[in-house]
Amino acid sequence: MSEEARLLSEREGAVLTLTINRPTALNALDAATIRALAEAVGGVAATPEIRCVVLTGAGEKAFVAGADIAAMASLGPWEAHTFAALGHALGDALEALPVPVIAAVNGFALGGGCELALACDFIFASRAARFGQPEVNLGLIPGFGGTQRLPRRIGVARARELIFTGEMIGAEEALRIGLVNKLCEPGELLPKARAAAAVIAAKPPLAIAEAKRALRRSEELPLSAGNQLEQQLFAGLFATADRREGMQAFLEKRPAKFQGR
Repeated sequence: MSEEARLLSEREGAVLTLTINRPTALNALDAATIRALAEAVGGVAATPEIRCVVLTGAGEKAFVAGADIAAMASLGPWEAHTFAALGHALGDALEALPVPVIAAVNGFALGGGCELALACDFIFASRAARFGQPEVNLGLIPGFGGTQRLPRRIGVARARELIFTGEMIGAEEALRIGLVNKLCEPGELLPKARAAAAVIAAKPPLAIAEAKRALRRSEELPLSAGNQLEQQLFAGLFATADRREGMQAFLEKRPAKFQGR
């Protein structure tokens, strides 16, 4: 299967939908699929006209059912480290994008699939979705960032429970513990995720980028340092044309026209 076939891309206005396209393998992540995703993410970073991304999986059964176990079975420690590095680099690239990424989880999001969703800014899920970090059942631990991003999303105690037991949870439970932002009926998942993306895409992109940057750094910085960063980013936006347009439009009681300048 070619890298082009592994990933589908659809642009509507300022919203880009990326669809992992290995439905017969439940969209499992092998090295070629991760590279195709990473290339697409790099293209987003280089395309200022794209202001929000929706990431989903092909078919009705899976967002991403995990890393490709058949491809992993013969790996030694060095090859496994290289494979994990690919997954980590993809997660880091998603987080580093200046535009938000919404995961639209339509089925199984297990192992590397759950970790991929965690690297997105937030998650919309079908009521049929299932989440989990079952790596312990294979004699492993999460390898694409799950031990780090999952506790930041749902708290350390709940992350320990999911990782130590390897159990799957349903969409309702994922919503209850804060892993998922919104539940949708299966047929409404993509339309609702794209509608949310369109709302974000209409906002001033420089402000969105700085908000994403500040929120990401909040996980790493002490409160005092994070507040200082926020002040700097807030003040810097006063030099932008979008800030002037936004305030002028508010005062004139008209819709703002943001241009990313």
